[in-house]
Amino acid sequence: MHRGRLHAAGDLRIDEVPLPTPGEGETLVRMTDMGLCGSDLHWFAEGGIGDAVLTEPLVPGHELAGIAVDGPFAGRRVALDPAIPCEHCALCAEGHRNLCPQVRFSGHSSTEGGLVEHKVWPTHLLHPLAEGMTGADGSVLEPLGVALHAWDLAHARLAHDIVVVGCGPIGLLLVQLAKAFGGGRVVAIEPLDHRREAALRYGADAAFAPGELDAAAAALSDPLGAHTVFEVAGNDDAIASAVTLARPGARVVLAGIPDDDRSSFGAGVARRKGLTFVMVRRMKEMYPRAIALVASGAVDVHSLVTERLPLSEAAEAFASGVARRGLKVVIGIDAGLDSAID
Repeated sequence: MHRGRLHAAGDLRIDEVPLPTPGEGETLVRMTDMGLCGSDLHWFAEGGIGDAVLTEPLVPGHELAGIAVDGPFAGRRVALDPAIPCEHCALCAEGHRNLCPQVRFSGHSSTEGGLVEHKVWPTHLLHPLAEGMTGADGSVLEPLGVALHAWDLAHARLAHDIVVVGCGPIGLLLVQLAKAFGGGRVVAIEPLDHRREAALRYGADAAFAPGELDAAAAALSDPLGAHTVFEVAGNDDAIASAVTLARPGARVVLAGIPDDDRSSFGAGVARRKGLTFVMVRRMKEMYPRAIALVASGAVDVHSLVTERLPLSEAAEAFASGVARRGLKVVIGIDAGLDSAID
């Protein structure tokens, strides 16, 4: 089978390796789709993410969908939960699988990611897709799961205003959740025109550039600010915007990942407002809920995918994601390989 490995920043190569063999409790999956997450783009553009640095070739990818070749789901489209927690530690026992210190994660460290034509994965971490869902839809379930986890951490209450700062795929999914289940006004902050337009399409009541915070504040129903603010951009300016638009006593949910593994904000305003900051770490058991939301029509993942490129053009797909030209870029692993692969 073919696979894609990242050897250094910007250096993604396709090679050929033997087909993997599943062991007990595992299923062989023919991969069809892999979405590119912001963390994947960090790996590609910078050769690392946070304090993790590329030290040997890495098969990236954790937004995964395919067709089960064997096992109880044989022949069915499935999404692959990318996290394999130990399931024995205190945190796993308490339901915090996303915080497991021994967790193995697809496309991170020594755990091979999804940029492969076939992948062996624990059967209990496969989730059959609802009827009518495509492989590309299935790959977007992972960012939807992260958005759902962030939503849970926000403790958002009905009829309260919500601000989303940063309208990449997870931010746009949070806009949809806020519009579907919040009941208050939803305001988006995003520097890119096409993503502000997307936020409006997905239900935001208003969308503004970062330099328009006064107008954004005026668009809220409460002059004191929003009760809940999601920061999904991963930079200090976005956190500053979140602090500015939060009302006293608000909850600010930090889901963005900074380039240099550091975040800072003006403490004075945040302290005087008595803000609560919450950090998002991946997700818990979200796939069944995510699939139910998509199947019900409450959340649209299909239109988020604005580009689907074959495995042979994986490097171009990563470059497109880094350039942020569209919304979600997906690699169609089943789309075939050209004859120019090295």
